[in-house]
Amino acid sequence: MGARGVNPRASHKSRRALRASVGAAAKNGFGTEDFRLSCRVFYHDHCFDGACSASLFTRFHRECIGTAQEFSYHGLMHRAAGSLFDESAFIEGENAIVDFKYSASPKVTWWFDHHQSAFLTADDRRDFLAWQAQANSPKVLAVRKPADGGKFYDPAYISCTSLIADVARERFGFEPAPLAELVHWANIVDGAKYESARAAVEMAAPAMKLTMVIESSGEGFVPRVIPLLTEMGLQAVLDQPFIQAELGPLLERHRANIELLRERTTLKRGVITFDITDRPTEGYNKFILYYLHPAATYTVGLSRSSFRTKVAVGTNPWTRLPDAELANIAEICERYGGGGHARVGAISFPPDKVDDARKAAREIAALLRARV
Repeated sequence: MGARGVNPRASHKSRRALRASVGAAAKNGFGTEDFRLSCRVFYHDHCFDGACSASLFTRFHRECIGTAQEFSYHGLMHRAAGSLFDESAFIEGENAIVDFKYSASPKVTWWFDHHQSAFLTADDRRDFLAWQAQANSPKVLAVRKPADGGKFYDPAYISCTSLIADVARERFGFEPAPLAELVHWANIVDGAKYESARAAVEMAAPAMKLTMVIESSGEGFVPRVIPLLTEMGLQAVLDQPFIQAELGPLLERHRANIELLRERTTLKRGVITFDITDRPTEGYNKFILYYLHPAATYTVGLSRSSFRTKVAVGTNPWTRLPDAELANIAEICERYGGGGHARVGAISFPPDKVDDARKAAREIAALLRARV
């Protein structure tokens, strides 16, 4: 779709004017004086790009918008269709959603996403397009202010972090250079741009270890990491004692997962399949699959966590097949209520719907084998 919202560049003068509006009566609509003391950032939880997106957005907002004195963070996960957002979680100040599906709630001030499956329903897409048409109208552009927020969507981006960095620089005058390492590794991790499956599994770089911790962390962990990412390099974040305390046990579990998947995976006609629903887990390194089976083109895996049964569908990042011959994974997952990107996606079922998930996995594996 490649559609991005339009906002004027935020000048130092306009930011001073916004800060001077403390105490003014808040009004609704574009271009009105409205000083919001709090901003809640909703992000894709247990996801490195989600955490990086929330971090970069925070720094951009603090430096270029300046309407929030405090930030809070709320992780979002893909669950059964229709239960992605809890309207009561939105606050009266600013609400930002990054690296996650669209919400038509009037309480949402900012939205950034790059997933092909960004819109849960056709009504959500229409709401976004209607918002965009209004925001880009000459009448609104004449009075629009940076504090009015914005909604930005471009599935051509590898990571949501890089989308936010570019939009913030081009439209608001933000300088993302201090967070270049964050953007660089968000692209590598979310785009599976590792040099090899072996490199992805051995996880030598700090970002790769942080990814493992973030993907496997418990409730409340990632909100502690996000503010650190706005100010520190990745190695300095990794060295924090509360992160190191998680890292050791997770590395042990990572090694155990390699052996588990070695036992459970089967490669047939270019498609790896596995079922570890009897071994509940909050995450595993998906590149283990291609490390064990480098000749594979696709994977279809079943796993179960505390809140869902998941069908994970992926494409080998190192496949020699040309892009034109590869299946669009997001489109396949959308048929079952899931989504994702062109090369990787997932479907979430309730924890007790393992049989339904297995049926979907069998059908998808058969479909992909017919293409190889």
